[in-house]
Amino acid sequence: MARKKKVSMQTIADHLQISKNAVSLALLNKKGVSEEVRRRVIEAAKELGYGRFGEPRLPERGNILVLVPERVMDYEDNDHFQFFHDMIWGIEGSIRNRGLNAVLVRITADMEQRLELPRHCAEIAYRGIVLFGALKEAYVRRVWDLDVPLVMLDSYHRSLPCPAVVSANVEGAYEAVSLLIASGHQEIGFIGPVNLASSHEERWQGYWKAMFDHDLTIQREYILTHSGSYQDSEREIYNFVKGMDPLPQAFFCGNDRIAYLLAKELEQRGLKIPEDIALVGFDDLQYKGSIDIALTTMRVEKERMCEAAADLLLSLTESLREAVRIYVRPTLISRTSHLKP
Repeated sequence: MARKKKVSMQTIADHLQISKNAVSLALLNKKGVSEEVRRRVIEAAKELGYGRFGEPRLPERGNILVLVPERVMDYEDNDHFQFFHDMIWGIEGSIRNRGLNAVLVRITADMEQRLELPRHCAEIAYRGIVLFGALKEAYVRRVWDLDVPLVMLDSYHRSLPCPAVVSANVEGAYEAVSLLIASGHQEIGFIGPVNLASSHEERWQGYWKAMFDHDLTIQREYILTHSGSYQDSEREIYNFVKGMDPLPQAFFCGNDRIAYLLAKELEQRGLKIPEDIALVGFDDLQYKGSIDIALTTMRVEKERMCEAAADLLLSLTESLREAVRIYVRPTLISRTSHLKP
């Protein structure tokens, strides 16, 4: 029985009557050929059975790089670790369940500062990258410039038209503040580092929209939207509320960490929640050792976000230079901290 003739790039080039270099550029998704040529080359590769295009099951196998900032994997940074732990392993599981390997890659602070890509980007074959958006914009742009299929998870940068999967923060915040209003609160403050993350910026927008739609006044003295850093937030919240008199009837906090820090400061002033002031947070995280409050919050649906990110990435046949956004709506978790006596 005659051995099946091996299909090479030159075979495709001869079939299409183009250069071998053009075939290589098209198959490697590099610049230098038109989209029409790229399409014809890929079709020919499938027709002739070249490499991975000739193996029906091969596209279901391979590696996906998952780039994770070191700080969110640090046990000492309990706030970040609590939130991202489930998401890190969630995206790993979502990718594995689709027949691929999730290669978790830690990005150190030094790598981020020097805009240094991990060696994996050059040393192993991979189909795409999932990038946690807690990285600085300059570093995200460095990854973006690789021109490979890329999806950001849980954040994005508006200057980069990159596909992203995020929580529906505007809608979630709107629902949370509307619950406070429906409970009888009209003076509602907001605390969240809008300058540090797109998620807090969007939650501020949802707060503002809910107040506007219900014809309620936003009082500037009850608003804290700027922070020097996440590490500074406890001191900033203390300074913000220590001299505040009178206090609003309620606060909507950009995340649960802020809500618990605020509750701690209010307790030191002899105030009880919700008897004296109501609170609503965001994320649905539990803080061991914190004061005991039944915090009403918005649960970020991390598992659904991971599933959506894996599906979105695997739907990309090439680097997509458009700002596709998939918003996963959070779930209201109503406890008692929002109630009015």
